[in-house]
Amino acid sequence: MTAVRKNEAGFFDFTFRAGEAENAAPRSGVASTQSEARRRANEIEALVAERGASPRSAPPQDRASPVTERPAPAGHLVHPKHPEPPTPAKRPKRSVAEKLARSPVPPRDTGGATDDLVSIRVDADENLRPARSTERAPRDDHRLGHRKRLRKRFLEGGRSAVADYELLELVLFRAMPQRDMKPTAKAVLARFGTFSEALNAPDRELMTINGIGEAAIAEFRIVRAAALQFLRDEVVERPLLTSWDGVLDYCRASMSYESREQFRVIFLDKRNRIITDEVQQVGTVDHTPVYTREVMKRALELSATALILVHNHPSGDPEPSRADIAMTKLIADTAKNLGIVIHDHIVIGREGHVSFKAKGLL
Repeated sequence: MTAVRKNEAGFFDFTFRAGEAENAAPRSGVASTQSEARRRANEIEALVAERGASPRSAPPQDRASPVTERPAPAGHLVHPKHPEPPTPAKRPKRSVAEKLARSPVPPRDTGGATDDLVSIRVDADENLRPARSTERAPRDDHRLGHRKRLRKRFLEGGRSAVADYELLELVLFRAMPQRDMKPTAKAVLARFGTFSEALNAPDRELMTINGIGEAAIAEFRIVRAAALQFLRDEVVERPLLTSWDGVLDYCRASMSYESREQFRVIFLDKRNRIITDEVQQVGTVDHTPVYTREVMKRALELSATALILVHNHPSGDPEPSRADIAMTKLIADTAKNLGIVIHDHIVIGREGHVSFKAKGLL
């Protein structure tokens, strides 16, 4: 309730009894508050018009307020104790791109399954927004859970539980996390014939197959390097007599698929244990230079007492040529003068291997 009285200075005072408002039922919402303020202001304006007096001006508002205030219209009086509440500032609208940047959709780990597909929808404002596609693989599609089933079968049954193309498919899973790799694996085997040929195929030939890229080629090279390291660990620092078959397996795996000739030397200590093996020279498709001085120099540096010479024939035929026989005789004569024994010279080809010692050439 509003009361008006004249003070000693001749001015009118306006008071409002807050107790009655506190006891009254509270009104909800900004609209109710504004309506009450307008009603009170109209009462004050009517009283002022009757008595011919002007109310005291309202104190200035704080200019540092973070909200914007709506100016009072002409003739509108604001009560000093109960001003009209300010209008809050409106937040500017954000574009779709800004909303997407603030709350990106996290990627889902589908385990390689292809049933959850993601499509891109273009809005009218040319902003891109990821959206879940309604397209799903049929329930009878073989791709649903295929990778999980294949891994489980391999872990339970080992190598014999999967076919060659499935073993290649397991290798390709890491290169393509969300793609059906069965057609690609079958295409690789159809092109190169065997699993070993595929792992050792040149990069440029692998890249001609649909689905094979740098990631897939990297997986092939990782598997090949791991296999060679396993074979090498089986023969290094072990007596030659107990690991001769392992030496042949290691040489075939590391050299038979090379496209250029390589000359490799296996250095042995006085107990015929392998110290190390090194590729001394790399040549062309049908020839590689061999320097007897460099071979003997390296043998003396490693304190080797015996050597095994190995080189490959990219043509696939392991039969030694006349140049191979002459070169082997020269190295053996030089090593004999230094107290170094040449145990054997092995020629590696895709069709097999030939031992100089077994043929009586050494």
